[in-house]
Amino acid sequence: MSTPGTLFTLSAPSGAGKTSLAKELVESTEGICVSVSHTTRPMRPGERDGINYHFIDDANFKKMTEATAFLEQARVFDNYYGTSKVWVETTLAEGNDVILEIDWQGAKQVRQLLPDSVSIFILPPSRSALEERLQSRGQDRAEVIAQRLSEAAEEMSHYANADFLIVNDEFDLALKQIRSIITTQRLEGLKQQQRHKDLLIELLS
Repeated sequence: MSTPGTLFTLSAPSGAGKTSLAKELVESTEGICVSVSHTTRPMRPGERDGINYHFIDDANFKKMTEATAFLEQARVFDNYYGTSKVWVETTLAEGNDVILEIDWQGAKQVRQLLPDSVSIFILPPSRSALEERLQSRGQDRAEVIAQRLSEAAEEMSHYANADFLIVNDEFDLALKQIRSIITTQRLEGLKQQQRHKDLLIELLS
């Protein structure tokens, strides 16, 4: 029987780099994957359904909500986002770690439902850097960028609720710090006891 994986929540204001960090982390670390959320927001150029998000309409999102299909859900910039409860539970049970890229509202819901989850908050090195990153993505209209910046302070004020805080100034350093958090959780005593049960029996017999 596999040792259950750990659920990590990765939260940040838009433009702080959480998606890039999560993508690189998954590509360079064994045994961890990113949950693909459901969303009602329009698909952006270059995105693919089932890869970046499961894109659904408001009616289907409402049906899934009524069926309690989501582990967490939130409304962000007039769009809805939700994480599949069954997918997360199954993936963790198989022994894989899971990263949820969610906002502070979703992270709060996850902490309440799964107290053993580990929350990580990503901050930009400055407000000017955040604005520059949002503009350089070339994904949103000027009014959308302005809205994201105006709401960034409120989002970032919830950093204190997370277990870990990372400032994404240097990408490689931030990645290394997140990877060290994951390694630490994998070496936690009870998980190691379950993972090495036979060895412990032999050593102590």
